[in-house]
Amino acid sequence: MKSAALPAAALFIIAHFAGFAVFGENGLMQLAGYRQQKAEHVSELDGLKAERARLQHHAALLDPRHVDPDYADELVRRQTGQVRPDEVIITRE
Repeated sequence: MKSAALPAAALFIIAHFAGFAVFGENGLMQLAGYRQQKAEHVSELDGLKAERARLQHHAALLDPRHVDPDYADELVRRQTGQVRPDEVIITRE
């Protein structure tokens, strides 16, 4: 009985860690959840890249060396409250 205790304990420890490797918080069974999270993060990243491109375009329109007069006029009118609710602003993007 004594000679079987050490291999049994080693087998129990190996089974314990193997169980965590498969079913644990970071195990193989969680892989599908990670793939779902990755897809969500990639989608969010694409949206943020589009927003960044839009902001870079607007910053380029406000470059001090060459300001786009139509965009500057639109910003000034919007900031000073000179845009009426029934007015339509058409952007050139």
